[in-house]
Amino acid sequence: MEFELERLGIHESVDDVFPPAELADYLADLPVDVSVIDDDGIAASDAVVTLEHRAALLEVDWVHSIQAGVDRFPFDAFEANGVVLTNSTGIHDRSVGETVAGYLLMFARRLHDHVANQRARRWDRPEWDAAFTLPGATACVVGTGTLGTGVAETLGGLGVALRGVRRSGDPVPGFDEVYANDRLLEAIADVEFVIVTVPLTDETRHFFDAVAFDAMRDDAYFVNVARGSVVDESALIDALEADALAGAALDVFEEEPLPEDSPLWGMDEVIVSPHCAAYTRDYFRDTGDIVRENVDRLADGAAFHNRAV
Repeated sequence: MEFELERLGIHESVDDVFPPAELADYLADLPVDVSVIDDDGIAASDAVVTLEHRAALLEVDWVHSIQAGVDRFPFDAFEANGVVLTNSTGIHDRSVGETVAGYLLMFARRLHDHVANQRARRWDRPEWDAAFTLPGATACVVGTGTLGTGVAETLGGLGVALRGVRRSGDPVPGFDEVYANDRLLEAIADVEFVIVTVPLTDETRHFFDAVAFDAMRDDAYFVNVARGSVVDESALIDALEADALAGAALDVFEEEPLPEDSPLWGMDEVIVSPHCAAYTRDYFRDTGDIVRENVDRLADGAAFHNRAV
């Protein structure tokens, strides 16, 4: 696709992740006008870097999502209007991997208990057999793309044995064994940690339901850093309340922000984080490097990197 890029807008919605001015300054040396815009500024832009979708984006030539997930964007409408959509796949592997490692270490070393005890000014040591170490533990990573491989690389360094689940079941470096999606229940049946990193699609919506949680060990921990709707949240809550799982670490939810009346807030063995597993002080630079590369590719007539539509 060819178009003339003169005005690149950084939409104010990215402020949920980093200050839009930081990205605008980082890209100021591009041979185009780069500015922070609100909804009214979309129409005057040729390309927009954004977190959220707006109907006005259907009138620009190129949209870049600062996230890897693009399920919030209407693919059919973009294609019908000739809008290029690119994403930030490839920049979240290490940050998400370290976040997941942090969750596992918190459960293993009972660090979340210590934080709660500190707030209550309570000197309370864990039971003698409550804490454990990660070497020799087993984890199943459901989704072996960028996020999944980043998780595997980080956990592998901590001595965790890893299996993966992907659509094809073909081997993936970093995983000891890989199962196809249709063998999910088998893959998660005998591991201590189940970690979800799949994108949200029609196939993966409510991929984890009551049947899946029933297949897991009752001493297993569930981790979701993918999308909230990959999980049937009511089924997860039921499993946790029935002590059918040891606990969960959740960065994403079916409704965000997580409603104040959600039972998940009050569960001792649940860690809640506000959809920020990939956050890092370098996020705007990592995103900017992809945008810069695609500006160069557009000038050279080359194919866009990370093109989704």
